[in-house]
Amino acid sequence: MFLIIWHDFLYQPVFNLLIWIYNNWTDANLGWAVVYLTVILRLLLLPFSLVSEKTKAKNSDITSEIKRINKDFYDDPVLKKEETRKLFKQKKARPWSKTIVLGVQALVLVLLYQVFLRGITGEKILKILYKGVEFPGKINTYFYGFDLGMTHDFIAAGIVGMFLLVSIYVDYKKHKYVLRKSDLAYFLLYPLATFFVLWLLPMVKSLFILTSMLFSVMIHQFGKILFQNKNKEENKK
Repeated sequence: MFLIIWHDFLYQPVFNLLIWIYNNWTDANLGWAVVYLTVILRLLLLPFSLVSEKTKAKNSDITSEIKRINKDFYDDPVLKKEETRKLFKQKKARPWSKTIVLGVQALVLVLLYQVFLRGITGEKILKILYKGVEFPGKINTYFYGFDLGMTHDFIAAGIVGMFLLVSIYVDYKKHKYVLRKSDLAYFLLYPLATFFVLWLLPMVKSLFILTSMLFSVMIHQFGKILFQNKNKEENKK
């Protein structure tokens, strides 16, 4: 049952959309097809992203409150969880919106891996394509000189790792956090671990994540303009 749901309702539709974009929008460029696919999926998830940004703008102090709870109830995980739940309820936070966006992106990452694992040439494509999607023949996996199916790629994985490092640094600087050892470990190890995982995987994963992160930055900036100004007006009233 799970395999049927995975193949018929998740893998096959996304694969066909990717090939249709490859055939019609990108002049047989798989890299741009992945970029367009990412943007389309993020646009479909835009309502959830905007809900997340609205909550973030409305509750800009929630992070500091969580840090205080973690510090005050360090030795009591049960009470810490209860206080965190109360805080989210009081602030009317909606973590589910961000969870949905991250969940769909994780799903697409798996799907893209399946695409390159199963192969994207010959009879394997013919068995998966819908009747209205033209068979593209042998798909060109090269993107500006780089093979998207190649593993152990330092450049794309390195760009994603640096992007995360800069993003975390900007966030800490913006909120004026005092870096502790645990924070420093997160600041360095999270981008490094991300780089290592992407280095092991096909380059297409790095392209997808980088496109999604750039889209998130644009949505965040839009959300700041849309929701923070609105909150300031409401506070004046």
